[in-house]
Amino acid sequence: MIDALRIVPDDLSGDQVLALLQFHLDEMHKWSPACKVHAMPAERLRQADVAFYSAWDGERLAGCGAIKHLDEGHGELKSMRAAPDYRGKGVGKAILLHLLTVARERGYTRVSLETGKPEAFRAARQLYLANGFVECPPFGDYVSDAFSMCMTRAL
Repeated sequence: MIDALRIVPDDLSGDQVLALLQFHLDEMHKWSPACKVHAMPAERLRQADVAFYSAWDGERLAGCGAIKHLDEGHGELKSMRAAPDYRGKGVGKAILLHLLTVARERGYTRVSLETGKPEAFRAARQLYLANGFVECPPFGDYVSDAFSMCMTRAL
């Protein structure tokens, strides 16, 4: 577990952040058909309805995550990613807890997400389940199928 992780709002202009997001997109395309990749590119994450955060261990990028505004009571988690060297060290949980705090501060009553069903997404699903998320029907434009599932958590 990382003790001194610093999670801050990020404008997606730094090379380390952009490289991690590209890595994230590349992995999503490796693990899912293109039509099932719902990860947002940097230009979409910069839009006003998304708040993006980066997590730092000193000067090293440890991970990132975002929350997208869906409506007055509902937010969606996006681009949750631990850097490869930080997987399994608590970075994902720290970012998740930070985003849940942001959601509460915004007055959301629930937070939802879409994740993959293939084995490559098991660690992510376990993180969400361990932190109070449950599988739910699709929301927004998502559909439940062999590759995709939605999860939600009441706040």
